[in-house]
Amino acid sequence: MKKIGFIDYYLDEFHADKYPAWIEQATGGAMHVAYAYGLVDKKDGLSNEAWCAKQGIQLLDTIEEVVERSDYLVVLSPDHPEFHEELASIPLRSGKPTYVDKTFAPDRETAIRMFEWAEKHGTPMYSSSALRFAKEYGELEREGVNTIESWGAGQYDTYAIHQIEPIVQLMGPKPQKVMYTGTSKTPALLIDFGEGKQASIHHLGQGCPFTLGVAYENGSSKIKRVESDFFFAFIQNMVKFFESGKPIVDSKETIAIITIIEYGREAAKHPFKWIELS
Repeated sequence: MKKIGFIDYYLDEFHADKYPAWIEQATGGAMHVAYAYGLVDKKDGLSNEAWCAKQGIQLLDTIEEVVERSDYLVVLSPDHPEFHEELASIPLRSGKPTYVDKTFAPDRETAIRMFEWAEKHGTPMYSSSALRFAKEYGELEREGVNTIESWGAGQYDTYAIHQIEPIVQLMGPKPQKVMYTGTSKTPALLIDFGEGKQASIHHLGQGCPFTLGVAYENGSSKIKRVESDFFFAFIQNMVKFFESGKPIVDSKETIAIITIIEYGREAAKHPFKWIELS
């Protein structure tokens, strides 16, 4: 049995709660989350010690111990990407396959630096929104995409990646500029990819299903509403990555996604004005 180590800001959170059982299910028990580390205890939640006792996972005192004892590594902290660089520093120097949860990094500079660490130390690594693996999005033709309209729930800082990741997957890793077009309650961002190609994201509040409308150069269009179990499909891909040691997502796409998110925050300060991307 291969052992997986979790490294988190605090362990009492949705992804850490769900991933262990999903991983065992996807591997028929061949992979098991055995070790965990949390930087802090969750305020008004379970302590890291209590969480590990509940999950049947061994809590270790340091990231170094988790890295040493584990075959594969998962850096979590899905709602606090500002801690990913600190939490992933040792894993990315380990040479062991490492998955870093969404959102990968708080800004483009940090994202590039983390990929450089992994490359320098021969560490297979990737990051992704689970929405990349939604069955409905996988059915979309990638050739000839001209325009994408995306809708979803959640706030920009933690949920924008779920709309931007499929867009970059379909339109490529070379966005040119962004413009903020939303309100304080319903953030929205227009993304220009050059050559007349654009995409937009819209956060329409709780209850809004993740949906893509895609128009093609030939005049055809498709609308896809996500209803499939994209989280389990994502876990299956993570497992394949651990087995093969080959990253599933191109680092250029991940850096482009983080760039859009970073510059989108800046664009929100200057609505209806184009902001050129690095």
